[in-house]
Amino acid sequence: MKKILIPVDGSDCSLRGINWVIAKRSRYSKPENLIIHLVNVQAPFSHDVSHFVSHDQIAGFHRDESEKQVQEARKLLAAAGAPYTCHFAVGHVAETITNLAETLHCDEIVMGTHGRGALKDFLLGSVAMKIVHQSKLPVVLVK
Repeated sequence: MKKILIPVDGSDCSLRGINWVIAKRSRYSKPENLIIHLVNVQAPFSHDVSHFVSHDQIAGFHRDESEKQVQEARKLLAAAGAPYTCHFAVGHVAETITNLAETLHCDEIVMGTHGRGALKDFLLGSVAMKIVHQSKLPVVLVK
């Protein structure tokens, strides 16, 4: 069994990672032996927000946003007949993704990149680059 974690944020870039896995399923020997884990990570709100909004409201907002952001990925995987499991989390994106991949005993992380270029990534910081540096697992970046 091969386990892949695919971070999804609802962008066209993240959907490229989904489409790549669908197109390359035979690369993983038998497609039925491929376990796909989708993950959407929401950035936490400042603690100041909790003075104005309840914990349940914040949790509900994060859950609703996560559901929206994985909706298209779910459609693509369902259309391809590829089973998957969905995970939602709140935290620092790169750290949360690498920790989840290790916890789930994934074999690799596959993710789309924004393709901004090296200079902009250096100046802005890239979630993909942070994951590449933090992860002990192979990371496939799909441009």
